[in-house]
Amino acid sequence: MIDLQGFGDALEAGAWLTVQLAMVSLVFGLILGLLGALAKTSSVALLRWLGEAYSTIVRGVPELLWVFLIYFGTVNLVRETGELFGIENLELNAFAAGVFALSLCFGAYATEVFRGALLSIPKGQREAGLALGLSRVRIFWQITLPQVWRIALPGLGNLFMILMKDTALVSVVGLNEIMRSTQLVAQATKQHFTLFMVAAALYLAMTVVSMIVLALLEKWVNRGYTRSAV
Repeated sequence: MIDLQGFGDALEAGAWLTVQLAMVSLVFGLILGLLGALAKTSSVALLRWLGEAYSTIVRGVPELLWVFLIYFGTVNLVRETGELFGIENLELNAFAAGVFALSLCFGAYATEVFRGALLSIPKGQREAGLALGLSRVRIFWQITLPQVWRIALPGLGNLFMILMKDTALVSVVGLNEIMRSTQLVAQATKQHFTLFMVAAALYLAMTVVSMIVLALLEKWVNRGYTRSAV
């Protein structure tokens, strides 16, 4: 039996904060990824350039550096904005900075996953939709996007596993997620190995749950496709 010396609540709170950080970053990252993919597959040259620049620049810089750049780089900007509106000592908190950085990085990699999914859909489907009098927006939402999710889900699932572990990077700016909570408890109890093994078990448990959910999602999105292929 592991003796946490009354610090179990701190680790539980850190685990819950990690889940929140990962899920919120996932939502914004999916939006950025889809927009980036649409830009890279657009017929407009400027949009293609912007999509390429986003995915190349963000993927070319380490995630940890993005956390530092966003957290420390926006301190003065946020403070000056607050002073402009008469709000003193306005700051970007660690959670918001973490979400910003993780969403930015997840979105850059998701851009390539979505791009591959978009390119794999036959152009004839869109042409058929136009021939039937459907608008381009309706074709995208009702024909293209459902297929994109089915094709992209395995790749997005792998990216989410990485995102879950990358939440540990936000501990460097003071957010009490699993890693920082574990470090603080380990310093107080002097049981570093035991506490870090507990942290590893928490990450593993979240990964297993995520894998189960992703497997169920893949089964659900492929249900019609599987039946039609038999």
